[in-house]
Amino acid sequence: MLRINDDITLADWELSENFTRSSGPGGQNVNKVETAVELRFEAERSPHLPGPVKTRLKRLAGRRWTLDGAIVIRAEETRSQIRNREIARERLVEMIRAALVAPKRRIPTKPTYGSQKRRLAAKAVRGTVKSLRGKVEPEE
Repeated sequence: MLRINDDITLADWELSENFTRSSGPGGQNVNKVETAVELRFEAERSPHLPGPVKTRLKRLAGRRWTLDGAIVIRAEETRSQIRNREIARERLVEMIRAALVAPKRRIPTKPTYGSQKRRLAAKAVRGTVKSLRGKVEPEE
């Protein structure tokens, strides 16, 4: 069980972990110990997440969202398998919490009468400046 907030907890069947060898420096430890964790969350099939949250989660996940509707998070920061597992779970919880917050609806506004007048006046001034930049006629 993974607790997201007071209302949402994810069941164990929705999460699966796969351990692989980490890349990068680490001497012989890298070649023999599988410390990197790949956490897979079946987001599309999850009964605990509402539909709008799933769509926001899909947008937030980006390329971590697979074709079959799962989120794959890879963590290989530390040399400890347990710590990498905690990091991956924390990332998943943060992503879901971000998807729970609905974006504020934008209310379209009109420009004020004064701002329209100022804009048009500035355009007129700019137009006169540009019109004065022509070829200079020789004086006779």
